[in-house]
Amino acid sequence: MACALAVAVVADGVQFMLGPLGWVFADEAIDVGAMVVTTWALGFHILLLPTFVLEFLPVTDLLPTWTGCVAVVIALRKKSERAVTSTNAPPVISVDPPGPDKSVARLP
Repeated sequence: MACALAVAVVADGVQFMLGPLGWVFADEAIDVGAMVVTTWALGFHILLLPTFVLEFLPVTDLLPTWTGCVAVVIALRKKSERAVTSTNAPPVISVDPPGPDKSVARLP
């Protein structure tokens, strides 16, 4: 997760430094690289696709879209992991064996 977040921050930072026009195909290469590495690090998530498409619009390169998307994907994954671990907990069953002070009814 840290690797994906670092790649997203670097990609957004480099695109911001290149400016709104960028260099020829440099912005697109950065976007393709960011998509490949974040998908490799996090696994595929549907939110990565709109971010990838949005990055090809001219002025949106200046927005931290990769950083925001990766942060949201990480938050959603952590939330789903917490939900899975809480629902998979085995139920606690307390069974008290009959002791000397507890009588067991016997059928004749």
